[in-house]
Amino acid sequence: MSDNRTKDPGGAGDTGSAVVGNEAYGHKPFKRSRSHFADRIAADGRGDWPVEAGRYRLVVSRACPWASRALISRRLLGLEGVLSLAVVDPLQDDRSWRFTLDEGGRDPVLGIAYLSEAYEAREPGYSGGVSVPAIVDVPSGRLVTNDFQQITLDLATEWTTLHRPGAPDLYPEGLREEMDEVMEGIYRDVNNGVYRAGFASGQSEYEDAYQDVFRRLDLVSERLADRRYLVGDFITEADIRLFTTLVRFDAVYHGHFKCNRSKLAEDPVLWAYARDLYQTPGFGDTVDFDHIKQHYYRVHSGINPTGIVPVGPDLSGWLTPHHREQLGGSPFGYGTAPGPVPAGEEVPAAGRP
Repeated sequence: MSDNRTKDPGGAGDTGSAVVGNEAYGHKPFKRSRSHFADRIAADGRGDWPVEAGRYRLVVSRACPWASRALISRRLLGLEGVLSLAVVDPLQDDRSWRFTLDEGGRDPVLGIAYLSEAYEAREPGYSGGVSVPAIVDVPSGRLVTNDFQQITLDLATEWTTLHRPGAPDLYPEGLREEMDEVMEGIYRDVNNGVYRAGFASGQSEYEDAYQDVFRRLDLVSERLADRRYLVGDFITEADIRLFTTLVRFDAVYHGHFKCNRSKLAEDPVLWAYARDLYQTPGFGDTVDFDHIKQHYYRVHSGINPTGIVPVGPDLSGWLTPHHREQLGGSPFGYGTAPGPVPAGEEVPAAGRP
């Protein structure tokens, strides 16, 4: 999810750049471009940067679905003690994501007031989008990567020596081909589809995206009707990627992005599936509904020029029984649940049901 400096209406998690318009008038529809900074942090010299405990800082916005993937993965894998966390203000100004939630308005580890400073340290004179999630090298203060698609895969596969005992395998080798296929459809039609609908500048463009969103959600609902998780019998990266859109659906995408055929809570299968994950340690304890609503309704002024933030929806349903355990499977496979949320990383009461 990007800042506003690049006129990115979709809050792109990859590069912060996007093109919107009406194809009928010779313009391109909403489209995400690829990550500008795509360095890899990998083990055994395979990447651009080495895996090293304490060296890097993960910068996120709890409002952003792309950053939320990294938050969940970090929790499930038990990387809190080796990969420190910075949470930015859900609102930005013209200098990018701000550390105004921290004392003195500066990140206490990096010493910067704006995430753009880490981008500038990496590439002097950089004028592109400033997006989260971002991983920053603490010693140099330089951005390492903002490649949200790869960050979580690398946390799962390259950081294994630093995983907690009992950490789940979020990208199991034997399931990767099926996972990649499932995740591609979900990314195209759901994760990115809601943005294509929300920021469409023409009726036909909006309707095409709208149809894609609900066609894919219907297919996913059918898939999950008799299985607890998307691929295999335990939580994987695929579930993380779907969850971060589902948890925002009724709060922002249904109304704000006009994806209003039906609410998540009106699909018995998807609603139970989302609640099952929300109530699983590592998922709901990273979600801040207040940050989510503040960001979408106040930053996207082209869609919501009044800046009024809805009071609803009622969040209490997220804590109701889901009964998905009757389908079998185990959240963490042969692994175990993550421990308590580290002190200082708890979601404030305003953001919880």
